[in-house]
Amino acid sequence: MELKPYIPPEKSLPEYTLKAFVLGVVLAIIMGAANAYLGMYAGMTVSASIPAAVISMAILFAFKDRNILENNMIQTAASAGESLAAGIIFTLPALVVLGYYTEFPYYLVTLIAALGGSLGALFTVVLRRAFIVEEKLPYPEGTACAEVLIAGDRGGSHAKPIFYGGIFGGLYKLFGSAGLWSGTVETAKMVGSRVLYIGSDLSAALISVGYIVGLNIAFLVFLGGAIAWFIAIPIYASHMGNPDNLSALDLAWTIWSTKIRYMGVGAMVVGGLWSLIKLRRPIIKGVKTGLEVARRKQSGESILRTDEDLPLNQVIMLIAAFVIPLFLLYYHIINSIGIAAVMAVILLIVGFLGSSIAGYLAGVVGSSNNPVSGITIMSLLFTAFVLKALGLSGIEGMAATILVAAVICTAAAIAGDTMQDLATGYIVGATPKRQQVFEIIGTFFAALVMAPVLNLLIQAYGIAGTPTAKENALPAPQAFLMAKVTEGVFTGTLEWTMVYIGAGIAIVLIILDEMLAKRGSKFRTPVMPVAVGIYLPLSLGVPILIGGITRHLVSKARGGGEESPTDPGVLGAAGLIAGEAIMGIIFAALIVADVAPSIGFSSNLLGILFLLGILAWLYMTGKKRD
Repeated sequence: MELKPYIPPEKSLPEYTLKAFVLGVVLAIIMGAANAYLGMYAGMTVSASIPAAVISMAILFAFKDRNILENNMIQTAASAGESLAAGIIFTLPALVVLGYYTEFPYYLVTLIAALGGSLGALFTVVLRRAFIVEEKLPYPEGTACAEVLIAGDRGGSHAKPIFYGGIFGGLYKLFGSAGLWSGTVETAKMVGSRVLYIGSDLSAALISVGYIVGLNIAFLVFLGGAIAWFIAIPIYASHMGNPDNLSALDLAWTIWSTKIRYMGVGAMVVGGLWSLIKLRRPIIKGVKTGLEVARRKQSGESILRTDEDLPLNQVIMLIAAFVIPLFLLYYHIINSIGIAAVMAVILLIVGFLGSSIAGYLAGVVGSSNNPVSGITIMSLLFTAFVLKALGLSGIEGMAATILVAAVICTAAAIAGDTMQDLATGYIVGATPKRQQVFEIIGTFFAALVMAPVLNLLIQAYGIAGTPTAKENALPAPQAFLMAKVTEGVFTGTLEWTMVYIGAGIAIVLIILDEMLAKRGSKFRTPVMPVAVGIYLPLSLGVPILIGGITRHLVSKARGGGEESPTDPGVLGAAGLIAGEAIMGIIFAALIVADVAPSIGFSSNLLGILFLLGILAWLYMTGKKRD
């Protein structure tokens, strides 16, 4: 079924406006600052696309000359701040953990953020047609954001599922964040020498992600978690024992975080390479079409507004030209012309691979669940081995590795976000070229404030486990992970066995998927969702699976057939994601202001019952027709 944009190509509405520019820049800075704290506090960030869309929708309501494409431009710029923050805080604080910096130079953070963010946005110009137009990946959060914009523009009954979903999702997030129930319900038990774990996040948004992506993908994400937590962790525990005498729950998490999750990295590397091989024809076709469109445009021929990217020939030349500033940056860091030149070229290649994987995964599991840190570890490993082979060692080699990988991580984070925003634009009928420009604008302005925000957080709180840590020090879990991986490569203590096992799992899945494809099976086994499931906690995969099962039951209740993106169930799921995301941003701000509410009473049973009620509402809503 060919998607018809909400605003048809032949109709042109103002997208570049002064209020869109101002609102987009302001929200990019705010979202970037809020998520920098949240990422260092909890190891994850909240996708800003939907919150920005809702906030801008409310503000634009005061203007008579507002329109949906203008609103879409605002969320495009604003979401860049959140993604840029993820790329920066997942990597650079590792230098504090390693003892290389106690405070970051402004120019260095700004350059890394601006170069990496701009590269990520430019890479997606090459990838947009392949992933969105040709492959038609689901982009669950991009679809949800589009439905929020469309429902707000239509009003009336179209907005009701999103409105109610937003209330339910927001309240659920509020009560959970305030401590009425835990974010995760989990338990573990020792059975002999094996540790058995089961757990689930109490999240309406994750259920909604599963609902939007469908049962096949949801099951594969859960399968990855099952491989890690039901098979790999018990086997590892039975062989290695429990020398530190940890509790069953702590032992399960320790084994996963220090050993098993690297299986996910190995699977991700193989799966990412295979995805690019499988998608080579759509990518090549997309590049050829983009170059043809650019040629037709230059010759004065009219083309569809919704088919116009930034001129691809100019984008490719600009990406190649990035070798020069990257070389100058790395020469400053490494102080070697030869090594800096090699690393600048390698970064473009690895950066494109990482950005491609991030853009693909955003299309499968959404931007919020996109394992950017896993992509960063992949680039860290490659960078560390190259630098070590070129003669760098010790703290200088580790610091250079982190600073090189920071650009790749930022590019990947922005690429995933941009592809999600372009998917939103594809549904609502935006002009891709204008979105790409606004993404770069949002990235640039957010880059200007990353260093002050990062230094403020380090000065105010410090990072747990470092000499400058304060009483309420930030855990910065992803930065600690990056520091330990880099240190492991340079000291020769990294667990490569797990990486190889993950690669082997990926190869088995690839063979199985090809066999299913030849048989014409509807059920397929693409590697990347399974790799994500291994790398992320099992507790995230459980609600995603529940959401996928709910979508399947809704489809059966409706008599089968394909649902449209505007079905009430999808709208309700979009509302749940929107409500939880907005409340996540609000609660992050309350935490920063030290005024976050706290409920003395806590009951996980209440959280489970509330979530079951939301699930029942989503099922009943989904059974309705458009």
